[in-house]
Amino acid sequence: MNILQQMTERAQQNLMRIVLPEGDEPRTLEAADIVLGKKIARLILIGDPAVINRMAEEKGYKHIAEADIFNPKTDPRMPQYANLLYELRKKKGMTPEEAALKAQDPLYLGCLMIKNGDADGELAGARGTTADTIRPAFQILKTKPGVGIVSGAFLMFTPATQLGEQGFLVFADCAVNPCPNAQELAQIAISTAETARTLAQIEPRVAMLSFSTKGSAKHELIDKVTEATRIAHELAPDLALDGELQADAALVEKVGQLKAPGSKVAGKANVLVFPDLQAGNIGYKLVERFSGANAIGPILQGIAAPVNDLSRGCKVQDIVEMIIITANQAIK
Repeated sequence: MNILQQMTERAQQNLMRIVLPEGDEPRTLEAADIVLGKKIARLILIGDPAVINRMAEEKGYKHIAEADIFNPKTDPRMPQYANLLYELRKKKGMTPEEAALKAQDPLYLGCLMIKNGDADGELAGARGTTADTIRPAFQILKTKPGVGIVSGAFLMFTPATQLGEQGFLVFADCAVNPCPNAQELAQIAISTAETARTLAQIEPRVAMLSFSTKGSAKHELIDKVTEATRIAHELAPDLALDGELQADAALVEKVGQLKAPGSKVAGKANVLVFPDLQAGNIGYKLVERFSGANAIGPILQGIAAPVNDLSRGCKVQDIVEMIIITANQAIK
């Protein structure tokens, strides 16, 4: 059984409440019908019930009636959510009137539902930007204790079964932080290791990637990675993590033994932490295109509750898979 199937069954056995702020977005609605049909999660769709039900009827979706459709224009719970937002943001200068208006925004409303205990996770982004999705999460849910940075990971299901965990690896940060400093890079590494444990239920072996292996080159960019490695060891001394490592030294056993003898990670890495967003984003897309890998993400890490982002070019299957991911994060 593959990792994605294991996550699907785990979600089916522990039905989480996932809110979809873009309830009337066509791909999202089709994905919602699939998820409800397979009983993967309980879904809350934000939008006008008349519009959503009409779309579902036109497309022949049989399971949308099982969703909780929340209309922010008419639901009597809206004053409660508006007051919650006001209490959270009044020290930042937000007025009750501004909170009432902002709570109508589905992306803010989804996070308020989670904060109020009415939902377990959120997935959005088929219509908006990553910033649109993350901003309300920062303001309402904030980051996990001890974590100061949100990052984006991808689950990479590749045909190269000799690498990683029988071809499965986790890549980060591929979506959020353009140029993390050493402290931030260390936190990204620890968050990504937790993602590997939580979602794939594997023991992470984390490689801090660079264009140098163990001092084979000298540059300030390498210095950042070696410092991040040192900080990560201090923060998580039991984590199998090593750096700086070139990609081949991280992944290929013979190369790892040659370039980093004695390393517990070199040649066996299943988590790759890239030094910056350019490298991470380019790297995952190259692997996806050249190898035909299935890249699932970005999975947002570091937020106090599961909130995930979609690409505006996402397919229906992408949304289904990300609902499965969000549900598994919520189970944890």
